[in-house]
Amino acid sequence: MTSRPRILIVSPAAASDNNGNWQTASRWARMLGGQYQVEVAGGWPAPGALDAPDLLVALHARRSAAALAAFRAAFPQRPAVLALTGTDLYRDIDADPEARSSLERASALVVLQEAALARLPAPLRAKARVIYQSAPTLAPAAPAIPRAERIEICMIGHLRPEKDPQTFMRAAVLVTDPRVRLLHIGGALDPALEAAARATQNATPRYRWLGPLPHDEARARLAACHAMVIASRMEGGANVIIEAVTSGVPVLASNIEGNRGMLGADYAGYFPLGDAAALAALIERSARDAAFAALLRRQCAARAARFAPAAEQAALADLVDNLLRARAP
Repeated sequence: MTSRPRILIVSPAAASDNNGNWQTASRWARMLGGQYQVEVAGGWPAPGALDAPDLLVALHARRSAAALAAFRAAFPQRPAVLALTGTDLYRDIDADPEARSSLERASALVVLQEAALARLPAPLRAKARVIYQSAPTLAPAAPAIPRAERIEICMIGHLRPEKDPQTFMRAAVLVTDPRVRLLHIGGALDPALEAAARATQNATPRYRWLGPLPHDEARARLAACHAMVIASRMEGGANVIIEAVTSGVPVLASNIEGNRGMLGADYAGYFPLGDAAALAALIERSARDAAFAALLRRQCAARAARFAPAAEQAALADLVDNLLRARAP
C-alpha cells in the first residue's frame, strides 16, 4: 500500500504565540491532514519533524528563509510553497535579501488577499495564487449589557508596532459617547506599548487592555462586540478581519492595501492610517448611526463567501495536489 505524501509546514510561530502565523499553520495542517501526512515545525531540518517531506510549506519569506533554502538545496526537485505575510509583502521583500531569495526559491507563492499580487515582482506573479483564509461562521452574540447602555468596540492584536495599537489608544481618549467602551485583546510584545496601554487604561475608563486571551475566548468576545478595529500599518490578510466578518461584526479598518484587499475598495469603514481623530469619529458614527452600522454589516456580509472554510480548503488542496502531481514520475 502506498503511503500518503508527507507535508511539512514550517511556521516561525508556535501555539504559545497565538498569532496569525500560528493560526494559519494549524488550520492548514487540519485541512490537509485528511489526505496527507502533515506536521508543523519551527524549521527544517528539525528534531521530531519529517526528515524528508515530499512538499514543504513555509510561512514567512524572511523568518523561514533558512528552512526553505536548506530544503531546496537538499531536494531541488521537491516542491516548496511560500505563504507571504504582511511584513514580507510590505517591508521585507523590499529590503531583505533573504526574503527576496525566498520568492525565487519557492515553487509556488501564496498571498492572502488579491491586492497583494501587485506587490510581487512581475516575473513571479505567474507562480502566485490568492488563497483567502477562513473561519467558521459564528452567530453574533448578545452583549452582556444591552447596547442602549454600553457599546463595546474591540481591537484584537498583540501590542507591537505593526498593529499600531496607539492609534486605538488615542482614539479612546477622543471618543465622547458615554456608552462606548474600547477593549484591546492581545499580549504585550513591546514594553513601550505595554506601558502606553497601562497609561491609557489609567487615564480613561473607556479603554481596557484585556491582555492575551485563548483564541476561542477572544473570538467569543469579538462576537459580542458592536464593531472591531484593525489599525495596522501592514497586513498580508488579517485573520481577525475574517473572524469579524464571519461573526457578523463590522470592521473599522486602517486604509492600507492589505485591508482593502480583504474588504474591497468601496468599503465604507476605512479611516486614514494613524489618524486617531478619524477613528474616534468612525467609532462614534457606527455607535450612533444605525443606518451606517447596517451598511457596514451588509458590506462585510457580501465578502463572507470568500472566507468560507470549504473555499480555503479546496484552494489549498488544489495547489498541493497539482504540485505533487507535477513532481510524480
